[in-house]
Amino acid sequence: MNTTVRNIFGVAAAILVLLGFNLATDSSSVSFNTAENDKVKSAESRSVNTLQDFNDAIVDIAEKTNPSVVTITTKRTEEVRVINPFAQFFGNPRDQGETRERTQRGLGSGVIVSEEGYILTNNHVIAETDEITVRMFNGNEVKAELVGTDPQTDIAVLKVEVNDLPAVNMGDSDNLKVGSFVLAIGSPLDESLAHTVSFGIVSARGRSLNNLTAYGDYIQTDAAINPGNSGGALIDVNGNLVGINSAIASRSGGNDGIGFAIPVNLAKRIMTDLIEDGEVSRGYLGMYTGGEVDQTMARALGLDNIRGVIVGRVEEGGPADKAGLQQQDVIVSLNGEQIRNWDAFRTEIASKKPGDKIELGLIRDGDEIELTVTLGERPEGEVAAADPAQMESMQERLGFTVTGLDGSLRDQLQLDSDTEGVVVRSISEGSTAYERGLRRGDVITRVKRIEVSSSSEFYDEVEKAIDAGDEVLLLTVLRNDIEQFIAFEL
Repeated sequence: MNTTVRNIFGVAAAILVLLGFNLATDSSSVSFNTAENDKVKSAESRSVNTLQDFNDAIVDIAEKTNPSVVTITTKRTEEVRVINPFAQFFGNPRDQGETRERTQRGLGSGVIVSEEGYILTNNHVIAETDEITVRMFNGNEVKAELVGTDPQTDIAVLKVEVNDLPAVNMGDSDNLKVGSFVLAIGSPLDESLAHTVSFGIVSARGRSLNNLTAYGDYIQTDAAINPGNSGGALIDVNGNLVGINSAIASRSGGNDGIGFAIPVNLAKRIMTDLIEDGEVSRGYLGMYTGGEVDQTMARALGLDNIRGVIVGRVEEGGPADKAGLQQQDVIVSLNGEQIRNWDAFRTEIASKKPGDKIELGLIRDGDEIELTVTLGERPEGEVAAADPAQMESMQERLGFTVTGLDGSLRDQLQLDSDTEGVVVRSISEGSTAYERGLRRGDVITRVKRIEVSSSSEFYDEVEKAIDAGDEVLLLTVLRNDIEQFIAFEL
């Protein structure tokens, strides 16, 4: 081997040491894919002497975690009205056409997280579907039961009745660092491409995707993620699940090297609530932001280059108020950790349970203050919920669902605190409402010019319109601070 080649391997070996892999002086100590070792070795226990050893380590991780990833196919059947475009010229101009059935199919991925058959995936993979089928690594297909969903974090939990499933090890996403090697596993674009493995690094932490979810602290990665990868696994070099792949940022609609995954710690928290309680409980602080502190804001406030969030308003009688939090306080830390931004702060609060205690570090009038806050439950009146049976019936009729406005959503959508209405939570692209321009994230303030302030009020007004025999529904919609009118056929 000449000097140039030796130098290349020397540099590579030094890099591998920095990445946490141990160099062996005896290559015979390297062993992969042995029958007695069915689990992935941690990075610390791997012996790496050459680039081939490093390659074998990545292969080992892929081979042993791939069976834990499944392909999810969905099917939804709906009735659509087909209108003859020539009826007004050559037939009855009042001809309303005929009703036909249309089947919509979807594709996504999921991760087996327990031998009992629980599978983590994205809510948007299985939303508005009639039938969910899971295809295992060995090709077997089985129907899946929907355990529960949480649209605000885009997490869904499925259950299959199959024994001795190859469950993935759950990691700790809090320990994941920018620059860490990761593998993305899923079914991009087509069923024939199931169990595709791509390799990359963690590009960033703490990304917010407010156009997709109310809460999120996303992991950004350059490991190739495409449509169909949603719900798939993000795996670290220890073979542990650290994220659920969820979204991409793309100008082309395909992989541009910017993908996002939900941290597994958040996914575990949501999954536990859905399995044990059937719903997600979130910690409630009872405050609204007055802005974020950057270098310019810190100078304006006379602070020493501090980052944090400014308290804009404190709910009277809420947990923050009881603990002594005041308007214009600057929150700089949560449980001893510096606050990056408002989205990360509110997501961390939402990841706690009612009754949990948190420590807030504040700057008030130049003084440093520590507050202990016991988180509460969000007041029931703040987000009125519709009856589940009524909501499901209306969803089939309208092709979309709504949720009530709360303080967090108002902040996210940059609405005034006194704005009333409901937010479009999900919408089918095949619905007449979508064709007429309604979109996810739109704020509906009136139904037939009657104001609505909760999801139950919205569905009640829609039901009244249907009972009255209305064929067209008029909505007043607030989008980008502009009021618009959208009318669609029921």
